[in-house]
Amino acid sequence: MKGALVVISGPSGTGKGTVISSLLNSDPNAMLSVSCTTRAMRPGEVDGVHYFFITDEKFSEMIQQEAFLEYADVFGMNRYGTPRAFVEEKTEEGRDVYLDIDVVGAMNVKKAMDEALLIFLMPPSFEELERRLRGRGTETEEQIQKRLGTAKGEMAYADKYDYTVVNDDIDACVEQIKTIISQYKASRR
Repeated sequence: MKGALVVISGPSGTGKGTVISSLLNSDPNAMLSVSCTTRAMRPGEVDGVHYFFITDEKFSEMIQQEAFLEYADVFGMNRYGTPRAFVEEKTEEGRDVYLDIDVVGAMNVKKAMDEALLIFLMPPSFEELERRLRGRGTETEEQIQKRLGTAKGEMAYADKYDYTVVNDDIDACVEQIKTIISQYKASRR
């Protein structure tokens, strides 16, 4: 059976990384998508595992060839993109492929690959989101305020997703997403 491309988005502090890690740990056949990037490889990174490291020229060629499901310039310095061929190859092998991307990237993926399953991860409340961000203790007040402002804009996109899941309890959230993916795959047989 063909695997699913599952896009998970949500504001910083909703637990996307934790949820995706749990999903990957519960299914050895699932994987996180590998993106292309123009940035330099860092110590310990492996090409094709952490990223596909490519030149700026190659990245531009891939844009021209519509070889990305989505791509972005980050801080005008490096570019990142989700390679269509890689995702299609892995889902054809029956693997579920997860993408952890922002709302703009998710909308571009949906345009490029209509069968993508989009799940928006929502905090239990805006107050809880703020509590989680402050609880990290890793950001300045200015950074927290910026993240909260960004979160409001991102949450406005939730109705454009196939599903919205509230992450109030990590285990219940992961189980709900597993059920959504199973039902989605069953409906495509």
